[in-house]
Amino acid sequence: MSETHAAPKHPYHLVDPSPWPIVGAIAAGLLTSGGVLYMHGYGWTVLIIGILLVLGTMAVWWRDVIREATFQGYHTPVVQIGLRYGMALFIASEVMFFAAFFWAFFASSLFPVGGVWPPKTIHPFNPFEFPFLNTLILLLSGTTVTWAHHSLIEGDRNGLLRGLALTVFLGICFTSVQAYEYSHAPFHFTGGIYPSTFFMATGFHGFHVIIGTTFLIVCLCRAWAGHFKPDHHFGFEAAAWYWHFVDVVWLFLFVCIYWWGEGSGGAGPAG
Repeated sequence: MSETHAAPKHPYHLVDPSPWPIVGAIAAGLLTSGGVLYMHGYGWTVLIIGILLVLGTMAVWWRDVIREATFQGYHTPVVQIGLRYGMALFIASEVMFFAAFFWAFFASSLFPVGGVWPPKTIHPFNPFEFPFLNTLILLLSGTTVTWAHHSLIEGDRNGLLRGLALTVFLGICFTSVQAYEYSHAPFHFTGGIYPSTFFMATGFHGFHVIIGTTFLIVCLCRAWAGHFKPDHHFGFEAAAWYWHFVDVVWLFLFVCIYWWGEGSGGAGPAG
């Protein structure tokens, strides 16, 4: 009787007190401070501590969320609606980040100093070499994550695991190709406005691909463990939304920065 009397009378989740928000704030502060100290030549000790604390906080915090969703039953349909709104607003905030970077790029390219874009000293990438290959990789990954999602809805566990595994593999391929491209770039971040806007926009996107790939790896492990059900899988759904967002942003980057931004080729394509 006491358990029945103590049971909640509403479908909402009142989260228990958790130490992770304050721990995460301290970790983020150490990470930021460590980054500043490192860039001013004071070593990397604080930076490494900050990175490890942030990663550790993420791991235990999301572990708790998975427990609440999968084993404790707190993520009711009403709670899932709130989570969907939260994820949609998070993606909208990410759109604003990229809008700022595109704004910087177009402001510099439409009204270039010296009247030439790219600057005469810049050898832009050929958009139909590695950038086009990465476009194909990401478009294919969008197809495989959709395959995985539909397999989950239809109760096809093998299709879910194969689709997720292929998406993770393609995400790793994209990051590897971009790392190779960066290592062979004929310009550097400090080389002027073109390299700054180029690396800021494409590098920030690459960071999102790494986050999305990690997100999908966690989903793959959870799918293997049987956490997802056809009618209860918001964790996977959020990862799929995020991955499609990353796909769409890359299409804009490819068309605007790699293709249109190539202009007349600056000093001519690098050999």
